[in-house]
Amino acid sequence: MQIIPVIDLLGGTVVHAKKGDRKNYHAIQSLISGSSKPLDIVAALLQYHPFKQLYIADLNAIQKTGSNNLEVIKSIAQHHPDLELWVDAGINNTPALALWSGCNFNVILGSENFSDLDNFINIRKQLNSKFILSLDFMPDGYYGPQELLQNAEYWPEHVIVMSLPHVGANQGPDLGLIEKFRQLSQRHKLYAAGGVRSADDLNRLRQAGVDGALVATALHHKQISQAELEYLSL
Repeated sequence: MQIIPVIDLLGGTVVHAKKGDRKNYHAIQSLISGSSKPLDIVAALLQYHPFKQLYIADLNAIQKTGSNNLEVIKSIAQHHPDLELWVDAGINNTPALALWSGCNFNVILGSENFSDLDNFINIRKQLNSKFILSLDFMPDGYYGPQELLQNAEYWPEHVIVMSLPHVGANQGPDLGLIEKFRQLSQRHKLYAAGGVRSADDLNRLRQAGVDGALVATALHHKQISQAELEYLSL
């Protein structure tokens, strides 16, 4: 099972995402690092466990507020060249795609950024299907083209089921939502995002047919031990 740590960037700082309430995100307080600086947080995560991937949400780019965190993310890539970066930068048009596609990142297309299916398909074609799809569920429901929920033919190989109401809430993952999408397709790789509290939650997700999970709060609170991470990553 792939366990992928998450960092949320806002104004160059790593913040603690909680229940999708982006207006009230504050600098992260972590048991594995005394800093909220991105390079310090990434170094602490990799010292805790040799993760292969890192998910980065550029909240400025996603929300179209202020300058993006592209230079910060480039710095992470330069310091950790063997780390595979999955980056959600709110891409939904050709200029934004051009800005980010010159970097050696795995582009995430978040459904929340697309008003309709045609918009999504246009960007998908430009990426030649080499991207990761995030199906985004907010506190008030799904954001994005409905067709992406109904037909897996629009999906790339890797799909994140992003349940923002569960992010940072320490309430467990939304297994019902995961099972719904696993039933829709058995051939795509599914990744759960939101709510993971413990190794038990990760085991439940694996039993539900999930290929990987995005985790943040449980790592920073040391709710999943280094030994558990090593075992689950086998």
